[in-house]
Amino acid sequence: MKKIRKSISVYKIKLIAILGVFIFHSCVFSQKEEISINKTPYSKEELRILQDLNKITKTEKPRNYKNIVTLNKVANYIKKELSKVCDTVSFQSYKVENNIYKNVIASIGTQHEERIVIGAHYDVFGDSDGADDNASGVAGLLELARLLSENKELKYRIDFVAFTLEEPPFFRTESMGSFIHAKSLFDKNVPVKGMICLEMIGYYSTKENSQDYPIKEMKYMYGTKGDFLTVVQEKEAKHFSNQITESMKSQKRIKTVSFKGSSSVQGVDFSDHLNYWKFNYDAIMVTNTAFFRNKNYHTSKDKLETLDIRKMNLVIQELYRSIISLD
Repeated sequence: MKKIRKSISVYKIKLIAILGVFIFHSCVFSQKEEISINKTPYSKEELRILQDLNKITKTEKPRNYKNIVTLNKVANYIKKELSKVCDTVSFQSYKVENNIYKNVIASIGTQHEERIVIGAHYDVFGDSDGADDNASGVAGLLELARLLSENKELKYRIDFVAFTLEEPPFFRTESMGSFIHAKSLFDKNVPVKGMICLEMIGYYSTKENSQDYPIKEMKYMYGTKGDFLTVVQEKEAKHFSNQITESMKSQKRIKTVSFKGSSSVQGVDFSDHLNYWKFNYDAIMVTNTAFFRNKNYHTSKDKLETLDIRKMNLVIQELYRSIISLD
């Protein structure tokens, strides 16, 4: 009887050992399986970008000009994030049709007189989430503020400006937040080295014929795949915009092309940089070409899930290195 009990005990021990090995291997397999699903987890920078996009797009009501409470909530979030890294942060409030709208302005390197303006609009058209147009630009603005605030050798003051009322029905009017801001600089005779407008930097495609152009012959120069970033310059571009453009193209972090043109070419002045051109400031637009690629433009399909966070981060990194290398 003792021998039988001993045999049973030995059997139990072996069984437990076998089960333990099985469980161990199962756990290891599960971990490997999980890693294979997510081979390259998001970096800390990409996670910050994703968090910003979530906060900006996941609102109870769309952040259009009719929903002022929503616009203010988004403006408050932008201000809070910029307050963490900037020397000064404030609202630039102004009245349109008896309503108060706000730009958010934050600065670093305030000991310098000459400044660089980096801007992006946070309002949307209609009932869209506006993930690419233009939460992507605002997320880029916030991340650039974080990165640039860590650099102690900046040669210029940098103003980060989140604009309101870029979208219709205010586009091309003096009610645009960027017009209000550009005019305020001009009126005070503030020395501005240049302006960078972030307008839709989150949507990319490697499919053939995913890219359209205002002039069809452009496809022979730039290709038919929407896998690149564009730096748009005014026809008579100056030193600042030329230097930023060439620096971005040379880094090759993401395929980057440039285009110089006037407002006679559709899309060239379709964002906030147009108001800096009006006051003769050197300004560029950094964009994925908007509706020439992203067919979700100004529709309910412009959602966070359609964006490429990693490519967005490459755009931001490319811009960051171009800004700190300015002479």
